[in-house]
Amino acid sequence: MDSQTLIKNLHPLEIKVLRSYKPGEELTSAKLQKELDYKEGHANQAFSWLGGKELVEVVRREPHTYFEITDLGKTFAAEGTAEERIINFLKDKGPHALPQIAAALAIENKDVGSAFGGLSKEGILKMDAEKKAAYTGAALPARLAVTADLLKKAAAAEGGLLDQATLSEEEKNVMGGLAKKRGAADSAFRIVERETVVYTLTKAATDAAKALEAAGITGNEIGSLTSKILVSGEWKNATFRGYNIGVPPARIIPGRTSAYVSFLESVKDKLCGLGFEEFDGPLVESEFWNCDALFMPQFHAARDIHDVYSIKNPTHAKAIEEPFLSNVAAVHKDGGNTGSRGWNYEFDHEMTRRLILRSQGTVLSAHQLAKAKVPGKYFGIARCFRYDKVDATHLSDFYQTEGIVLGDDVNLKTLLGFLEMFAVEIAGATEVKYVPGYFPFTEPSVEVHIKHPVLGWFELGGSGIFRPEVTKAMGVDCPVLAWGIGIDRMALMALGLNDLRELFSSDIEQVRLRKAKL
Repeated sequence: MDSQTLIKNLHPLEIKVLRSYKPGEELTSAKLQKELDYKEGHANQAFSWLGGKELVEVVRREPHTYFEITDLGKTFAAEGTAEERIINFLKDKGPHALPQIAAALAIENKDVGSAFGGLSKEGILKMDAEKKAAYTGAALPARLAVTADLLKKAAAAEGGLLDQATLSEEEKNVMGGLAKKRGAADSAFRIVERETVVYTLTKAATDAAKALEAAGITGNEIGSLTSKILVSGEWKNATFRGYNIGVPPARIIPGRTSAYVSFLESVKDKLCGLGFEEFDGPLVESEFWNCDALFMPQFHAARDIHDVYSIKNPTHAKAIEEPFLSNVAAVHKDGGNTGSRGWNYEFDHEMTRRLILRSQGTVLSAHQLAKAKVPGKYFGIARCFRYDKVDATHLSDFYQTEGIVLGDDVNLKTLLGFLEMFAVEIAGATEVKYVPGYFPFTEPSVEVHIKHPVLGWFELGGSGIFRPEVTKAMGVDCPVLAWGIGIDRMALMALGLNDLRELFSSDIEQVRLRKAKL
C-alpha cells in the first residue's frame, strides 16, 4: 500500500500517535493516556489498528502483580485486624472465653477461633485453666506491624493497589497470608495480575508520518458536522476528514445461532450419544440441596454471603422433603448409618431452608441421586452464580456440565476416562494433567487441568467419587462417579478464544467469526 492510500485510511487516534512519536520510542497505553489525553480504550484501539497496518510492533510484555485492598481490608485498616483487636481486648479486659470475645468485638466465632489458633501457636495467647483465652505477655510478632502498615498504605494508595515490585521481602512474605486470587471477600487483599504491552513504531511509520506532515493532516480534523459546530461557526476555519465514497455498504447477514449455544448443543449431543440421560433443576435452590445434601458443613467458608447470592424474597423454602432432611441432618450430626462420624454439630434446620441462587452444578446430582437408576448415567448443563472477580478465566455467572455415573463396577479409572474425554474430545486440549483436590462430598477428589496456548494451565473442573455420607442419605448404596466441568472454559479452548468474556460479546462480527469456527 502506497503512502497516500495509507494515510487516507488512518484514524485520528492513529494519526496523533504517528505525528507525536518516533521509531525507537517505547510506547504504552499509559503513556498515550498521559501525553495524548487518550482514554485507555482509545489507546488500546490505536495500537490495535496501527499493528494491523504494521506501523507498530510489540517490543515486550511486562507482567505485573498488584494487591488490591478489599472491603474487609479497608475495615481492618480502619479498625484493626481480628488478631490486633483480640490481643488489645485481652490486654485491657483480661481472660475471656472465645464466644465472649466474639460477642464483645462483633467478630464471627470462626474468625475468633482462627485468630486464636494462630496466635496461640506463636505463644502470644493461651487457654488458661478456666478455658478462657489469655494474653501471655510475649512480644508481638513483627508480621502484625507489617500487616498494619500494608493496610494503611493500600487504603491511602490510588485505587487501593500495591505493586508487588515495590514491596520488601518481608512485606511479600506477610502479603502471602493476606491475599487471595479467587474468593477474596474473606481476605484483606485480592491478587490482581496485569500485563503491560510495550510497543514501538516501525520503519514504515516514518514514511507515514512524513506523508501526513506533507498533507497537513494533524489528527485534529473534524469527522462529523454537528449542530454545535454550525451554531458556533467553528466549521468555517476547521479542516474536515475526507470520506471514502468507495466504501461498500454494510452487509445484510441473516441471523444465526450463537457459537456458544451451538457448542452447548454439541456437548449435549455427544453425551446423549454415549447413553447419558439429561437432568435439570431450578436456578433458585435451598441450602439443603445446594450444600447440606452434599455433606458440606454449615460452617463451611463457601456458605459466606460473599460467595453465594441469597434470595431477598422469599428468604426460605417452606419445607425440605423427607426422609432426606432427617437422613442428611443425622449424617451431619454423627454420621447416621453411613459409618462416618459426621461433622459433630447440631444441624440447623432453619439455615438449611435458606434460598440462594444455585452456586454449583453438583446440586443437580444431589437431586438426581434420590431417583437415579442403578446402573445409570446422567448429566446436566447448569447455569451457576457465584461471587468471583471477573477476568479471562472467571465469571460470576457461568455454566457447568455436571454428571454422575452409578454402578457397582465403576471406579477412579472410569472417572479419569470421562475427564480425558471432556478435555481432549470436547475442549480440544492437547495437554492434560490431573491434580489431587478436596471437596467435602467426594473422596478421592481429582481436578483436571488443561493448557491453553495463551492463558497457560488452568483448572477445567473438579470430580471424584461421592462419599457414602452423600449417597447413603439419598438411598444409594453403590459407587457414584461425579464431576462438575466448567463448560465455559471448554468453549474457550474449542472456539480458540483467550477470554471468557468473549463468549458473551456484543461485537456481532466476533460472534460471526466464532460461529464460522464450528
